[in-house]
Amino acid sequence: MPSSRKAEIIRALFAAYRSNDRKAVEASFTDDFCFTSPYDDRIDKATYFARCWKPSDWIERQDLERILVEGDAAFVTYQCMARDGKSFRNTECFVFEGDKIKRIDVYFGATYNNGVFAKLQS
Repeated sequence: MPSSRKAEIIRALFAAYRSNDRKAVEASFTDDFCFTSPYDDRIDKATYFARCWKPSDWIERQDLERILVEGDAAFVTYQCMARDGKSFRNTECFVFEGDKIKRIDVYFGATYNNGVFAKLQS
């Protein structure tokens, strides 16, 4: 599959999240999809939707800054601005199997509140 097609799938996935289209998000994942973040260690598809799916009405704007595709993987960096003034920038690594997403690994960036660095509480 060409790199441009992987980038299109990623853009469509982010658009589906923003429009709360869970069916489209589920359809973009393989049956054995797994997800890893600083809070989740290789959780499966069912656990991902139970734990991580929530309405996106808290998001003011989400900007895809870059999508870099190499072989069956792609790195996506985006900035998200919440309605309450918080913002953050994350990078995610997508691994593809054919035209479906098999794995996503999320790397969290710093969080800001109205433009001011918001230190995480330990």
